[in-house]
Amino acid sequence: MKYDVYGIGNAIVDIVTEVDIDFFTRNEVEKGVMTLVDEKRQQHLMKAIDMNRSKMSGGGSAGNTIVAVNQFGGKSYFSFSVAKDELGKFFLEDLDRNGVETNVRYQDCPEGHSGRCLVMTSPDAQRTMNTFLGVSSFLSPDHLNEEAIKSSSFLYMEGYLVPSPNGLETMKEAKKIAERNNVHVALTFSDPSMVKYFSAQMNEIVGASVDLLFCNDEEAMIFTGSNSLSDAREKLKQSAKRFAITLGANGALIYDGDTFIQIEPYKVRAIDTNGAGDMFAGAFLYGITHHHSYAEAGKLASLASSRVVGQWGPRLEPAQATKVLSDLIS
Repeated sequence: MKYDVYGIGNAIVDIVTEVDIDFFTRNEVEKGVMTLVDEKRQQHLMKAIDMNRSKMSGGGSAGNTIVAVNQFGGKSYFSFSVAKDELGKFFLEDLDRNGVETNVRYQDCPEGHSGRCLVMTSPDAQRTMNTFLGVSSFLSPDHLNEEAIKSSSFLYMEGYLVPSPNGLETMKEAKKIAERNNVHVALTFSDPSMVKYFSAQMNEIVGASVDLLFCNDEEAMIFTGSNSLSDAREKLKQSAKRFAITLGANGALIYDGDTFIQIEPYKVRAIDTNGAGDMFAGAFLYGITHHHSYAEAGKLASLASSRVVGQWGPRLEPAQATKVLSDLIS
């Protein structure tokens, strides 16, 4: 295969900042989840924070995962939509630095505003996101590259696409192409709010089954209507051939199609949980597309995500990813 992973998702530039606990009450922000907002609302929030202490970086759930695959040594392709503006240019240059291939060309991008996400990290290391999608909401099947999907081991889709009718249609079409060509389909729920408020749309994507599902314990219980993880993990077998449930400080639980594998956590002082799930998925996908067992891939993903939460921002630097691999071997 030419590519290990073909990803589709919202192209978002993250603006990462620190806020105090009272910030959420003062500004009527739902803490701990991702909320879609219009540009006016996001501008209001940006005025309420200290932008001088904020950092801009390439982001988006699938974008973070795709970059992680490449940083560990894999090969990925990403389809998305950005505008012909400074943020769009920043996003494309960031992908290029990380060796990610795409069918998006800056000169062909539409006028408008690229997507951006205000990532507010509180003292408890929890991240709260308010996202303005901009032209990313216009992602459509026309943005897909069928030949690149056919040439990939996995199609990877982010759950953040399901609220958008265009995004949902794009996911359905990509899944059809993958299934016709025996390409594995992987999906991340992305956020509890996606399965809580858009369960019908998410079920349209899951359909009879996906080959590999990524979620956390809260998302697993919401999606399956379960009150315990033990019930949720059994019910998930009806929706995914294999899955990985992240458990925060308690590691992860992997189902490889036959047995459950408990992945031990790596102790770390959490500073910023933004991107932890994206990194877990990226490291795991790299592992299973490079001859690692599910247990080995889970161990790599656990270590990589622990390194992410121990620093600010949703991604590692390439040298840090290389160190994760060497530390795992040693």
